[in-house]
Amino acid sequence: MRYSPKFLKKFSPAIIALALISSPIAATAGEKTIIIQSTTSTQNSGLLDYILPVFAKKTGIKARVVSVGTGQALKNARNGDGDVLLVHAKSAEEKFVSEGYGVKRFDVMFNDFVILGPKNDPAKVADMKDVTAALKKIASAKAVFASRGDDSGTHKKEKSLWKEAGISPKKDDKWYRETGSGMGATLNVAVGMGAYVMSDRATWIAFKNKKDFSILVEGEPRLFNQYGVILVNPEKHKNIKAKEGQAFIDWITGPEGQATIKTFKVQGKQLFFPNAAPDNMKKAS
Repeated sequence: MRYSPKFLKKFSPAIIALALISSPIAATAGEKTIIIQSTTSTQNSGLLDYILPVFAKKTGIKARVVSVGTGQALKNARNGDGDVLLVHAKSAEEKFVSEGYGVKRFDVMFNDFVILGPKNDPAKVADMKDVTAALKKIASAKAVFASRGDDSGTHKKEKSLWKEAGISPKKDDKWYRETGSGMGATLNVAVGMGAYVMSDRATWIAFKNKKDFSILVEGEPRLFNQYGVILVNPEKHKNIKAKEGQAFIDWITGPEGQATIKTFKVQGKQLFFPNAAPDNMKKAS
């Protein structure tokens, strides 16, 4: 049974994840598979569609992806609904491991976040080099800002930047709109409303409905976006496929996986930059 987008809209991300995991499409008899809990950015950008067939060809292991925000992915993994995490909220990932839900965390790749907005730029933040100063101008102007509001890695980063700016946007503020959706859907909302929005660069490059929107603030060190990979602890959940999950981690942090990430491009632009630790690269080679 397949689930239509219209049907899935009725349910929460957690229920959607469970439905996908429980679906008969998850595996055929005797087939080696793993479930990867990952972010909307790795899915929306096309990265996973690009690298997972290479992994399957190398190992014979097929990966099924549950694409949700990082916060939801961590919750799903805590419940044992997945073998591997591939997400981007390092402090939350480290907490996941320290609490015993994950075995070990490894750096995989990075890119960055950007602040996007319409051509008329009502808050006049274009080309600003200080992201918190730009957010202060947006808030001061009460210019509409679209937030994912979904506890994703992007949303966590956005909240930390508002905090650094000394601003606490509230859900009932007319200028601050939470979508409760993934990155692609939030970009569509922002473009439709002419609102500022923060996105990971990869999803923005792959996004097709740009209209008159462009990157206004970028290149700030605080906009760095690190991705990590974690094996869900089989001691917490007996259903975890530790051997196959570790094979994916060894591959994606090893020479072939890192090289495959590097060659993934959209419109001639590299979207993710591999940065697994050299020691892990040596072990995997």
